[in-house]
Amino acid sequence: MSEKPAGADMPEEAVGSQMSPKSRTSSSSRSSITPALPSSSLVPTSPSLPVPYRSPESSLSSAPSVWQSSPPGSIYDYIRVASFSLGPDGRIAQWSRRATELLGLSHEEAIGKDPVEAFVPPELREASRRTVADILDGREWTGLVPYHNPQAPQAHGIAEVYVMPAETEHGERSALCIAVDVTALRGLETDLAASQAVFGQSPLGFFLFGTDLRMLRVNERFATVFGRPAETYRGASAYDLLPRGEADRLAAALRQVLDSGQSLTDMPIVGTVPGNPERRRWSISLYRLHSGSGRPIGVAGLATDVTGRRRAEQEAAGVRRNLALLNEAGARIGTSLDLETTARELLDVAVPQFCDLASVDLYQGLLVGDETPPGLADGSAELRRVAFASAVSAGPVGFGDSYLSSGGAGGDGAGGATKPVQVGEVHRYPFNSPSAVALRTARARVVPGRDGGESLEMGTMLQSTLVVPMVARDTVVGLAQFSRTKGSEPFGERDTALAVELAARAAVSIDNARLYRREHERALILQRSLLPPGDPEAAGLDIACRYLPGNAATEVGGDWFDVIELPGHRTALVVGDVMGRGLRAAVAMGELRTAVRTLALLDLEPAEVLSALDEIASGLGAPGGSNSGGRAGSRARRGKAADGSSDLAEVYLATCVYAVYDPVTRRCTFANAGHPPPVLVEPGESALLMEVPPGMPLGVGGEPFEEIEVELPDGALLALYTDGLVESRDHTLDEGLQALRASLNTPDSVVSLEDVCDHVLSTLDTHHGEDDIALLMARMQGLSAASVGDWQLPSEPKSVGRARELARQQLESWGMDELVDTTELLVSELVTNALRYGEGEIRLRLLLDRTLVCEVWDSGLVQPRRRRARDTDEGGRGLQLVGLLSAGWGSRRTPHGKTVWFELALPNGQSSGPDSVEALLSMW
Repeated sequence: MSEKPAGADMPEEAVGSQMSPKSRTSSSSRSSITPALPSSSLVPTSPSLPVPYRSPESSLSSAPSVWQSSPPGSIYDYIRVASFSLGPDGRIAQWSRRATELLGLSHEEAIGKDPVEAFVPPELREASRRTVADILDGREWTGLVPYHNPQAPQAHGIAEVYVMPAETEHGERSALCIAVDVTALRGLETDLAASQAVFGQSPLGFFLFGTDLRMLRVNERFATVFGRPAETYRGASAYDLLPRGEADRLAAALRQVLDSGQSLTDMPIVGTVPGNPERRRWSISLYRLHSGSGRPIGVAGLATDVTGRRRAEQEAAGVRRNLALLNEAGARIGTSLDLETTARELLDVAVPQFCDLASVDLYQGLLVGDETPPGLADGSAELRRVAFASAVSAGPVGFGDSYLSSGGAGGDGAGGATKPVQVGEVHRYPFNSPSAVALRTARARVVPGRDGGESLEMGTMLQSTLVVPMVARDTVVGLAQFSRTKGSEPFGERDTALAVELAARAAVSIDNARLYRREHERALILQRSLLPPGDPEAAGLDIACRYLPGNAATEVGGDWFDVIELPGHRTALVVGDVMGRGLRAAVAMGELRTAVRTLALLDLEPAEVLSALDEIASGLGAPGGSNSGGRAGSRARRGKAADGSSDLAEVYLATCVYAVYDPVTRRCTFANAGHPPPVLVEPGESALLMEVPPGMPLGVGGEPFEEIEVELPDGALLALYTDGLVESRDHTLDEGLQALRASLNTPDSVVSLEDVCDHVLSTLDTHHGEDDIALLMARMQGLSAASVGDWQLPSEPKSVGRARELARQQLESWGMDELVDTTELLVSELVTNALRYGEGEIRLRLLLDRTLVCEVWDSGLVQPRRRRARDTDEGGRGLQLVGLLSAGWGSRRTPHGKTVWFELALPNGQSSGPDSVEALLSMW
């Protein structure tokens, strides 16, 4: 064996060649990397903080501490050292328990065994035997030795072994061996490096106290926090860092953590740093440190400067007080639509919690109903004092600002009056006064108090006054003044912001009252122009409806209903409710009702109709009612209407339920946008609320709509309604729904649907006047099987002739001979198109009710498009022909393809179809 050069890494496969004996005259050399280990503690000492030197005398004088069983911080707490000996025969003579743990061989397996055979890999055994022989010749040796350990994670390892020659009691040569696992050494080296990095580079202030409660080490961040160089802390106690009282607290906490082992977090400490008299606040966290064997060796901690955080907490406390005041203002201001009441509510909140005196002035033109009070531009319009409150005086007090009486005469040299303004008095502020400037610029101003040489009425008792314009939706409606008396803290920036917010809340309530009055007057313009039409008709349905306005004088509101005929004798039933009342609600209702009709004629699914309506409702608040720029853009612009009026967003939210009934399949598909659920009464059954997914109201956006399909038997009764029918202040919504269900369980004497409607309205409380009421009821009749012809045709050319034959036979059985020729021609065109451009099997269906409807179904997804053929084209005129000869045609998507349909008026109907000859000639 040859020795490994110091500091070199040794692969396992090369270990055998690296071991060789050394001369007897040389001391032992090391063939592996041995990490530098600390001698006294787990935490390495800093180069700038050397460990104090102890003389041999001092060591001997402290013999009890030297000969204790386990010195603190001993390296043997972290490195397990194994030992064994070799006898004169080169076999293992002694085997320690640590050797069993390290090398995986028990005492019985090791004693008397050849060490090379016991734990050296086979490929290295020859060189290892030579090394053992040299060792028994009396040579010292140090090196890395691979060994086989079945208990190790990888079943093998590398040990650093130091072999010392020895002699037995009979003078025979032997050897004493000490082994350490290299992995443990390298792990300790890594741990020490990581500990040094964390301690030295952490952005937190680390410190370490010994068991004597004196500092052993701090990092640079701690030194920065406490304002002293790091080297000055070694050996310091808590009393060297803090005032007496705080030092007592910290010392007691250190002792408690050291004795109990329980950590302490976020302990507040107050003190100063050198060179700065400002009191600082620190947060201290302490925890006990242990050696590798678990013995306490000191207390470590973290220190953070929280002075800025404390200031922020104090600032936050002030903010919380202001928020509490704003919360109270939100609850108490605007409880009525009376202007004077709202002004008094503002002063009740402000005095005395925010100020000592306060008053509110409103524009005279606003109070008498003018749209644009004169003088708003320069702030000189007439105002009326509507409210005053004081915590320091019994009557009104001048706020230190001159004013002009309603007659224009003043009492001072500048034309200003000297007496305080009384509640109810009309006055004006001079152009250059702070109050007029605030009204003109719509910005709050702080007016300092006057000196004591002036009269009391002019505000010499006041510390400062806040003059705050009351602004609502970019419109100044009045002026609020808040004053604090001498001895109080003057108004600051935060106070100004709070006063502006309080005034703005009151201004919004006042402006709401003004807008409500204007809305009430303009609502008379609409009268009954937007009221629903009379009872409509639909295939397979018996329909009755009622509408009761909440305001009997105007009969205008946001509720609506509609019945829309769809292709295939299907019918769409719609009931909606725009949130709000008056003119804007009625206008929004008219727009949404028109949009519903347009979307329904596109033959979209109910959920798709509501999704499109949601987008439209979101755009109604944008300028001009456009929805350009997407939902986010329209909502960002919803704050003002096109004419600069107030926020309209609240009246453009709506609820709606949309249902499509197919009389052929007797199935009805429902979709709901936040509307009360429909009520269904099946023959012989009690009324029940249908479980339709509620969805979100129109205009909210962000959520998809769901739909359900329900089979409705003939004779079933369906009721759609608005919340005004079932909800009022006198009872809850659940009680109203229960009463509606009970009213629909009509007695046998009530036969017609009109009577059912009257019975429901007379049974329920419909005269509360709180909201409009819309009620739409439909009784399902369905189309009989004799009125439906339905056939499946293969996708082949001969199906065209078969379709014509089936159509002719069906029409003849219905007695519709006059429609045979036209129907055959148009059926032929639709089936031909399905063969040419569609996919899969073809389905032909004829429906007879008030009109004749023909439908051709296929699996293709491409929708037909009508075009004008040129004179030289041999084709391309099929859909043009269908459009000319039918009363109407179109196509719609289906879950598995599309349906193309056309409709023909019946021979005895009021409308007659186009002349076929003229229609054919018009194509050329």
